[in-house]
Amino acid sequence: MVEEAPVELWGPPAFEKGDKVVSLRDVRNDGTFPGAKMGEVLIRKDEIGYVHSVGTYLNRYYIYAIDFIETARLVGMRAAELKLLEKAPDAPPS
Repeated sequence: MVEEAPVELWGPPAFEKGDKVVSLRDVRNDGTFPGAKMGEVLIRKDEIGYVHSVGTYLNRYYIYAIDFIETARLVGMRAAELKLLEKAPDAPPS
C-alpha cells in the first residue's frame, strides 16, 4: 500500500511574503519558465532570494514565488527546496 503525503494546505504556509530564503538544490527549467531552455539551470544551490508571493498547486501544495535578486529570476519552488534565513521584518513572531 502506498502512503499518501499529507495535504500541505491543511496547515499554514512555511514561508511568508518578504522572508529571506536560500535554495537547497539546483533548480532546472521543467518547461514552465519562459525564455530558458528545457533542463537549463535556473537557480543554483545556496542562492538567496525573497518570497514574492505564496500560491497553491493542485489544491494540495504551497508554491512560493521566490525573487532571486542576483540572477533576476522569479522562480516557483516548494518548501522542501528552501530554507528560511530570516523572517520578513514586518512578519508577526511565529
